[in-house]
Amino acid sequence: MEEQNLAAIMGLIIHGGDAKSNAMEAIQAAKEGNFVEADEKIKQAETALTEAHHSQTGLLTKEAQGDHMEVTLLTVHSQDHLMTSIAFIDLAKEIIAVYKKIG
Repeated sequence: MEEQNLAAIMGLIIHGGDAKSNAMEAIQAAKEGNFVEADEKIKQAETALTEAHHSQTGLLTKEAQGDHMEVTLLTVHSQDHLMTSIAFIDLAKEIIAVYKKIG
């Protein structure tokens, strides 16, 4: 696997994981009634998600230009991290909104 592709794949895993962790911390903050911290953690999650998207965009651009890469378990794992973090952030926003309404 090319070093550049590996860096992009690791970027997806790292930033996707950071996004999910921040979203989870946002839910915990909202659960404790700290909505300022919850909102900040969601912003951090979205920033990490943007970084993950940049990594993915690089891979997609190379693919679109005809530079096909071998799909490995690590590649699939990185995409799984990204998709899970996207869903988790969306769900976290909804949970936070419920906590705000209850509070």
